Amino acid sequence: MTDLTIRPAAPADHDAIWAVLEPILRAGEAFALPRDWDRAQALAYWFTPGHHVHVAQDGADIVGAYYIRANQLGAGDHVANGTYATGSQAQGRGVARAMGLHSFETARGLGFTAMQFNLVVATNTRAVALWTSLGLREIGRLPGVFRHPAYGPVDALVMHRTL
Repeated sequence: MTDLTIRPAAPADHDAIWAVLEPILRAGEAFALPRDWDRAQALAYWFTPGHHVHVAQDGADIVGAYYIRANQLGAGDHVANGTYATGSQAQGRGVARAMGLHSFETARGLGFTAMQFNLVVATNTRAVALWTSLGLREIGRLPGVFRHPAYGPVDALVMHRTL
């Protein structure tokens, strides 16, 4: 993607972010979030105070979004956590990789010293491969903690990297 820019999200992006999020929520294969959330519920969560929300824009089109936040409060607030969504029309075009790299820089700029993902669904092999290629390593496996709509209970990975 030669025209990809990543920038902080604005209220005017809400419709486009919902268009990216809704199919992922409905599929129920990647996020540990309710599949039946409506637009208002999903966007309220995505824009929770403390979430630093960004969008990936290809020309005029929003093709992805992510947020980062503190993984924990208090003594664990130096570690970032993130959630990423790529629109189906942009998958396989480097959007998630670009958002991942951007989020690492954003996290560093916010004073975070590491990135930790608490629940990477093990059957989401594209995500596992991406995060591994960007230097995250599996530090734990949570057996059967994710109810996949096709496979039933599947493992989730805890992944971590220093920033």
